[in-house]
Amino acid sequence: MTDAGPVLARFQFARDAASVADARHIVRELLADAPLPIAEAVEVMVSELATNCLVHTSSPFTMRVDLTDERIRVDMTDTGDGTDDIAPRTPEPDEPTGRGLMIIEGLSDAWGVQPEAPGKTVWFRLSLRADGH
Repeated sequence: MTDAGPVLARFQFARDAASVADARHIVRELLADAPLPIAEAVEVMVSELATNCLVHTSSPFTMRVDLTDERIRVDMTDTGDGTDDIAPRTPEPDEPTGRGLMIIEGLSDAWGVQPEAPGKTVWFRLSLRADGH
């Protein structure tokens, strides 16, 4: 399940907390001309996926960005185990974590998980048009 369009960029990140900010800065620059609410939503989703790569795996990760005039798709790939347990949770109000995929589900037009060998890719897609079409 891939969208038509060019691969704009692929970035490799170390398993390091600074990588989350680095990934966020990259998409901010790529979306400099996008409507601000859309660019901010993409930044939040990239931050969530990159954080998940750090928290749930022990490997570096890759971010792929496919960008057209109409939409953006971001893939985060890591070599961590398992794809069966990747689903939005409903954490209790006092739980400090567990909301990342709920955020992605709420902000994106579509998202999903693809098994890789080894690892997995978690992706999201979002229209770049302010009207969402």
